[in-house]
Amino acid sequence: MTFKSSRFIILLIWVSVSTCVVADIRPNIIYILADDLGYGDLSCYGQEKFKTPNIDRLAERGMKLTQHYSGSTVCAPSRSSLLTGLHTGHTPIRGNLEVKPEGQHPIPKEVLTLPKLLRANGYTTGMFGKWGLGYPGSEGDPNEHFNQFFGFNCQRLGHHYYPRHLWNNREKAHILDNAGKQKKVYAPSIIHDQVLRFIEDNASKPFFCFIPTIIPHAELIAPEKYMERFRGKIPEGEPYVGLDDGPEYRQGKYESQKEPRVAFAAMISLLDDQVGEIVEKLESLGISEQTLIIFASDNGPHQVAGGDPDFFNSNAGFRGYKRDLYEGGIRIPMIAYWPGQIAPSSESNHISAFWDVLPTLAELIGAEIPDSLDGISFLPTLFGQAEDQQEHEYLYWEFHEKGGRLAIRKGNWKAVQYNVLSSSEPYIELYNLEKDLFEKHDLSDQHPNLIKEFRELFKTSRTPSSIFKFQHQGYRG
Repeated sequence: MTFKSSRFIILLIWVSVSTCVVADIRPNIIYILADDLGYGDLSCYGQEKFKTPNIDRLAERGMKLTQHYSGSTVCAPSRSSLLTGLHTGHTPIRGNLEVKPEGQHPIPKEVLTLPKLLRANGYTTGMFGKWGLGYPGSEGDPNEHFNQFFGFNCQRLGHHYYPRHLWNNREKAHILDNAGKQKKVYAPSIIHDQVLRFIEDNASKPFFCFIPTIIPHAELIAPEKYMERFRGKIPEGEPYVGLDDGPEYRQGKYESQKEPRVAFAAMISLLDDQVGEIVEKLESLGISEQTLIIFASDNGPHQVAGGDPDFFNSNAGFRGYKRDLYEGGIRIPMIAYWPGQIAPSSESNHISAFWDVLPTLAELIGAEIPDSLDGISFLPTLFGQAEDQQEHEYLYWEFHEKGGRLAIRKGNWKAVQYNVLSSSEPYIELYNLEKDLFEKHDLSDQHPNLIKEFRELFKTSRTPSSIFKFQHQGYRG
């Protein structure tokens, strides 16, 4: 089948300030999700220790969003928010909840997800990378959502780049060359091979390719040829001493790394090469102009297993890291690239979040957008129609570890509340991001009316969950 160029002419019929209808267009969609990549870990967002030329090229030829937020500050709830169009007060998976021996608590089968919506509208869907939303064979198994799956089902086992097995749909794919302590098969490389094959196999029909890579999540390790790129160029920090043997080896605890900084740069360089190869594949197949690529990260940078975000300025000066609800934990890079449709070298400061992705892509393909979603389509922004872009009243996050944490952004005001579970009336910090982007000056004492408003929003922005509970008096359920 050959796509006709007229098929990809965008007809925008603006029927109100906040709504656009896109007719006669069904692009391929590739969504690349990095793991624990900070806002400042790409050179197009300010990284100076190493370069990411292929990802930078996406930004040069597409749009860079500067105020895009992840769904959460850790893996599973962030992905749940992305795929359901619901923030963490409503999405079914609100935390990292382990299920032994392999996997996490499953997303309910009846929940609408982005791949389900796209499949219902004629898309072939594939996922290649880390899942974390349902153990093998559960109602949250990735094949309940995607036509094809290859990668890690379990986030804990996804800590290891030389795993002893991956999953090929519902079958365990043993990697004998990684048995024992062997390190011959680097998982992101063979997962990437499956990505390229999926694109080839589905080049003649609309497809959705979701690539939640494990890079640069700990542990920190890369093939030797990538390590060599940075030896002598990046001053090394303290070696990381981890677990290198015994019955728990490669069961979740991180391995030692003598060169953690070099490994970190090497991993992102490898990911950058893979992005370049995806673009090259689209161009060689003649479908580049028929494909939307989105690149983002699931949360802020980690500080474990030798990770050194301060050395790399991974959070670009923002306060906080992974597991924080300050900007450094949830503000992420986001790039949208679509030749001929998204203006090159464009940039937007539109405030958006993961739960906006589902309605955006639904509107793009002309699918019905459920009223129950928290997300708002940012399609007008992508097509340079900022004047027609609907804005959020506010954005909401909750985090169930470290004593419970909450955050709301409303306009330029940001409210942050820590130790939610240890106090009946937790203190609320207040920041004006327009004047204090790095959240250094708490203005809560100066704005009691705003504090009162945010305190009420914290209590009313979530629905009860029998699995992910906030147990103190003000946050039942």
